[in-house]
Amino acid sequence: MDYQLDITLIILAAALILFITELLPSDLVALLVVVALGVTGVLTPAEAFSGFSRSAVITILAIFIIASALQRTGVTEQVGNMLLKFGGRSELRLVVLVMVASAFLSLFMNNIAAAAVLLPAVSGAAKKASVQTSKLMMPLAFGTILGGTATLLTTANIVINSLLHDSDIQGFSLTDFAPVGIPIIVVGIVYVAFIGRRFLPGESILERSIAPNKEERSDLISAYNLSANLFRARVPDNSFLIGKRLDQSTLRQDFGVSVVGIERKKKRLLALTPETEIKQGDTLVLEGDEEDFRRRDVEPYMEFVPKSEWTEHDLESRSVEVVEAMLSPRSRLIDETLSSTRFRDKYGVSVLAIWRGTHQIVTNLGNERLMFGDALLLQGTRERLAVLHADPDIILFVEGPDKEITVPGKGRAALMIFVATLLLAIAFPNIIGAVMLGGALMMMVTGILTTDQAYSSISWKTVFLVAGMLPMGIALSKTNAAGLLADQVVAALGGLGPMAILAGLFILTTVLVQAINGAVVAAIIGPMAINIAQQINADPRAMAMGVALATSMAFITPLGHPVNILVMSPGGYTFRDFLKVGLPMTVIIFVVVMASMRIFWPM
Repeated sequence: MDYQLDITLIILAAALILFITELLPSDLVALLVVVALGVTGVLTPAEAFSGFSRSAVITILAIFIIASALQRTGVTEQVGNMLLKFGGRSELRLVVLVMVASAFLSLFMNNIAAAAVLLPAVSGAAKKASVQTSKLMMPLAFGTILGGTATLLTTANIVINSLLHDSDIQGFSLTDFAPVGIPIIVVGIVYVAFIGRRFLPGESILERSIAPNKEERSDLISAYNLSANLFRARVPDNSFLIGKRLDQSTLRQDFGVSVVGIERKKKRLLALTPETEIKQGDTLVLEGDEEDFRRRDVEPYMEFVPKSEWTEHDLESRSVEVVEAMLSPRSRLIDETLSSTRFRDKYGVSVLAIWRGTHQIVTNLGNERLMFGDALLLQGTRERLAVLHADPDIILFVEGPDKEITVPGKGRAALMIFVATLLLAIAFPNIIGAVMLGGALMMMVTGILTTDQAYSSISWKTVFLVAGMLPMGIALSKTNAAGLLADQVVAALGGLGPMAILAGLFILTTVLVQAINGAVVAAIIGPMAINIAQQINADPRAMAMGVALATSMAFITPLGHPVNILVMSPGGYTFRDFLKVGLPMTVIIFVVVMASMRIFWPM
């Protein structure tokens, strides 16, 4: 019916606007799409909620669980370290090996998880080889994205496969992507290694923080522009602060400053805890807006010490260090504030500043909502920082003990289960969902993972995003919206042949994925591509393959893929850096895809 078509297009337009503007979380938008399609009668209740029962969603759930099992047993870390240790001190060799390692891991695990596994190892390899970290972080991100083009086990590829099944068309097997994906990976690695890396920036903030010797590295205090927000103030007689512990002082809540050190009787106290008591005559080293603090100060007024040039040494001692860290991909701290999580009480370290994208945040930190990709400047004792190495919510960029294998002695079993699962998935492509779920369950049956650990390993945002957007594919087909959009494309490009249409869809998809999640784009463009192929008597699987590959072309902006955001802060990158490296790479890969499709997927 016409009104259902209009409603579908309105819902689709509203969803696209919300995805691009990020006014709401993408998974929430997807669920709102489900409700809107159901409430308006465009889809029946069974159709609206069918996404949650799809084989595609089950496959994605299983991949998260299997990848977690491989991580917990140390398999993925050993693979990454094994490849990286052959890098030596050559920047070129390290770039190639980082991309090979990240592409390999992303063949069977989530791209963000693959990058997170390798991130500490890559930073350590850069330090040992005296290679600038900014020369390796973007190759790490691009390697994981490239790896996704050679396997079915990528979220967008799974969505496209599900759409083929919805149209009663044979889906893809686990190896169908390899003939085109492997040339893409090879060309991408060669481009970055010999051309792209020359456009990458020089020394990054992370590079300064992990230099081998203290005297050889730039000062983190200057890098984060922290010195402008550090000042000293002496506690006068009869001050309300005397005798109070730091957690009772309300300095952060009422005055917007944090205590990062105390000078007492010619000694500097830096290993502060919430129980540290403030005494008369103490000189507090404060972080915050000094002028604002002066306005809020109460009698008897604090005695301000003249300003001086601050260095990292001022905030460090034999037992206290200043280091840089990042939030892990599924950190529980994301979207929380430092105050709400009681960060200092929980971890025993202080957050001195936050680096977000291309700028730093140094004031009102307690109320700043943490975001994915944030880098944190931390101050704490070596003992507390050592504990943070094992914390799943934080990634430290300093050398520490080898990451603890939480399930020792199970690596061989996990690897055998994984290999058996892949072989069965290749042998029985029509039941990939059941096979992958079986592999995930075997990880739990053998004691490698508990059920609670399996559930916590799943990125539920991804699951809800895919489950919520798959019904949009049904609505586009049911209302013939996909057919009408396909008519427009055929009218514009049909006279030029199937390859011209594929090229047009590839470019359109590539543009959209620079700002919208690839799985969402796949759910929107996929039905249209299948419909076009059927109209012009081309192979729908070939057209769908081209669109699936295009959903991985997220190289031009950091917004194109979460893994780009993950490396943005430690690499010190700007939007322009991604454009300079990613745009030529996308053009080259486009040519490779068009040539490979003619050979392996003729239409």
